[in-house]
Amino acid sequence: MKETLRYLAGIVGPSGYGSKSTAEQVAHSCSYLVDSQRLTAIITGATSGIGAETARAVAKRGVRVVIPARDIKKAAELKERIRKDNPNAEVILFEIDLSSLASVKRFCNEFLALGLPLNILINNAGIFSQKLEFSEDKFEMTFATNYLGHYLLTEMLIEKMIETAEQTGIQGRIINLSSVIHSWVGRDCFHFNQMLHPINYNGTRAYAQSKLATILHAKEIAKQLKAKNANVTINAVHPGIVKTGIFRAHKGFITGKNLHILGASTSCYVALSPQVEGMSGKYFVDCNESNCSVLANDESEARRLWRQTRALIRR
Repeated sequence: MKETLRYLAGIVGPSGYGSKSTAEQVAHSCSYLVDSQRLTAIITGATSGIGAETARAVAKRGVRVVIPARDIKKAAELKERIRKDNPNAEVILFEIDLSSLASVKRFCNEFLALGLPLNILINNAGIFSQKLEFSEDKFEMTFATNYLGHYLLTEMLIEKMIETAEQTGIQGRIINLSSVIHSWVGRDCFHFNQMLHPINYNGTRAYAQSKLATILHAKEIAKQLKAKNANVTINAVHPGIVKTGIFRAHKGFITGKNLHILGASTSCYVALSPQVEGMSGKYFVDCNESNCSVLANDESEARRLWRQTRALIRR
């Protein structure tokens, strides 16, 4: 209850930001960006909602934005809006279907072929499906899109991020979009094979499972990056109460034209703020570090999930 009241009141936390801070406010006040070097950010799911506002805000700060999108027409419309707001913005579009491992591989190879640096990776895209659907790889669609696709994306691009950080001296940052409902998942409902091929499907449970997986992914990769002494961090964020395409079909949710703008602030904070320098494997809510569930903090569970996913991808 205390956290809910804090959210509604917009009380700022130790970072100086809170639930009412906007993406543009956060991005504008960040001095992490180096004027002499143009940073490059990949943002998935950037054609609407949180992703679109995140792309707009970081582009305004001079970041080169790469948008892999399933709907290229919508991506082109976003690019036009960003360029209208900031004529000097550099926006590069690619086609991708995150639920398809082949499509993710194709995008990564196409991006790497450009020879661009990569400073920021925001794994933002997400879907919510009320009915059971399967990807072309025969995996449950929500888990395939929200977790598996981003796992492979991160795996294929992480060496480029490490290399970029070594060459520029600027810390690379990976941000996984999660959700507070990750805490609804108990240990008895978190089994890898069952998430790939559920028998009794529940849309909310599937979404929550995928969001728990994104936190565990961040926890394990953070450990691996630290072991390599790599100058790259990875964190998970809960964007707050937001109006996005995920919840369009759900009546009764709080709505408002500025909610997605507020939701994008935490992504921008973790991607750009000097206050987050060196922080890795953490969970952020409303631009402040927060606590995640006991299961999300389980290192053995994070390692197990990573191994199972790696084996699946390689097979």
